Amino acid sequence: MKKMNISVTAKAVYLPDQSSAEEHRFLWSYEITILNQSDQIVQLLNRCWRITDVSGHIEEVQGPGVIGLQPLIKVGKSFSYASFCQLLTPQGSMEGSYEMQTLDEERFTVQIPKFILISPMSAGARTLLH
Repeated sequence: MKKMNISVTAKAVYLPDQSSAEEHRFLWSYEITILNQSDQIVQLLNRCWRITDVSGHIEEVQGPGVIGLQPLIKVGKSFSYASFCQLLTPQGSMEGSYEMQTLDEERFTVQIPKFILISPMSAGARTLLH
C-alpha cells in the first residue's frame, strides 16, 4: 500500500481559570486538525496518546476514536476536534498516533507530532533560570 498523505496539527491553550498551582493541577485545551490529502476516504479508528509531564511521569491513553467519534474524512477535507489535558506539573508534552483505515479496510498509522504544554508560570520561571 502506498503512503497515505494525512497531516495532523495541534494547538494548545493553557487554562489558568481551571488550573491551580497550589493543588498541582494544570489544564490545557487543545485542538487537533486531521487533513486528508490522500486520494482515498479514510476513517479514524483508534487513538494512542503519550502524555509526559516535566517530572518525567508518562501516561498512555488508548481507545477507540476521538471524543466518542470514529469520523470518516473525505479526500481534501479535514476533521477538527477539541479536548483537554490535565498535568500535575506546569509543563509537559503530548504526542501519539491514530490508527486509521481506508474504505477497503487497509489499516495504517498516522503520527501525531509532539506538542508542548506550557503554563505562563513555567515560561517565566524558565526565563529567570536562563
